[in-house]
Amino acid sequence: MSVPREAGRGLGPVLVVGTGLIGTSLGLALRAEGVTVTLSDPSPTACALARDLGAGALETADDPEPAVVVVAAPPDVVGAVVAARLAAHPHAVVTDVASVKSAVLGDLLAAGVDVTRYVGSHPMAGRERSGAIAGRADLFQGRPWVVVPHEHSDPAAVEAVTVLATAAGGAPVRMPAHEHDEAVAAVSHVPQVAASLVAARLRDLSTDAVGLAGQGVRDVTRIAASDPALWTQILVGNAAAVSTVLGELHTAIGEVLDALDGLREDADAEAPGARATLAAMLADGNAGHARIPGKHGSSPTMYTTVTVLIPDEPGMLARLFADVGDEGVNIEDIRMEHAVGRLVGVVDLLVRPDAADPLCAGLLARGWNLTE
Repeated sequence: MSVPREAGRGLGPVLVVGTGLIGTSLGLALRAEGVTVTLSDPSPTACALARDLGAGALETADDPEPAVVVVAAPPDVVGAVVAARLAAHPHAVVTDVASVKSAVLGDLLAAGVDVTRYVGSHPMAGRERSGAIAGRADLFQGRPWVVVPHEHSDPAAVEAVTVLATAAGGAPVRMPAHEHDEAVAAVSHVPQVAASLVAARLRDLSTDAVGLAGQGVRDVTRIAASDPALWTQILVGNAAAVSTVLGELHTAIGEVLDALDGLREDADAEAPGARATLAAMLADGNAGHARIPGKHGSSPTMYTTVTVLIPDEPGMLARLFADVGDEGVNIEDIRMEHAVGRLVGVVDLLVRPDAADPLCAGLLARGWNLTE
């Protein structure tokens, strides 16, 4: 998905404060749309790296006043940085990209800051890697970008932040701060906690046991590689909402434990209701997963998996993709893992159900090995 170049037109100079992953990616995205971007960061090295990567020019005292200031600072200092930038740039709209919104607004109001030119926002995009070096111009493409107006917001400031999000490639969504924080607790913050807890169970397993890990555990624990310092700040900032969701999860886990305890000594035991509890838990998971938006934000689509064994050699993945294209089939999604003890990869190609059988036949005719 690409954003029309007109998206950045009319957006005045933008100052990005904080040149980590999000700040650098934003600079790269805006500059690709022809927007003038300047950069600021407490770390001269980090700021210079972002500049060298093409995210913008270093801030100087001679710069024209920015039209929009984007604060991409760590969560525990966002409020102070927003307040300082509102004071330093009396005609600029100031937004921040922290993943918690109520705490920032509360800090500003408590400090007596005039917040008419402040509108919080949050791009729902990120990577496991951090820092400017991980920045990507397409990080926000097609991703929701939550714009968070409040009762004191100047409508022109809300519109400016919406234009900024669109210019960066995001899909703006407006939401009050408390609704945003409750939503991200469920869809982002608790999943991070769950992934970290599951991954932590692997620490003391034997090497042989961990060697049995397949795609399931890789999928569940992927985000467990995230920055502990950053995520500690995020969880502290959204403690109330995260606690509520984790409390619900705690209750559900307790019910599953009770069911398993009734069966642990004897799988054939009566244990009335135990099997129904386990089945309901799995069915509820199916129902929740089915609500996750599908490709391009459309309704979820059920795809069929075609699994291909691919030699671990240069060019083989490119050849597979080319062969799939030659068969006239679009790959909707892909997963890949390596077979233990073998120099092959296992590639799951997710395709539309009506394309699966023709693709299997075509790949077999082209010499590929498929598995069930």
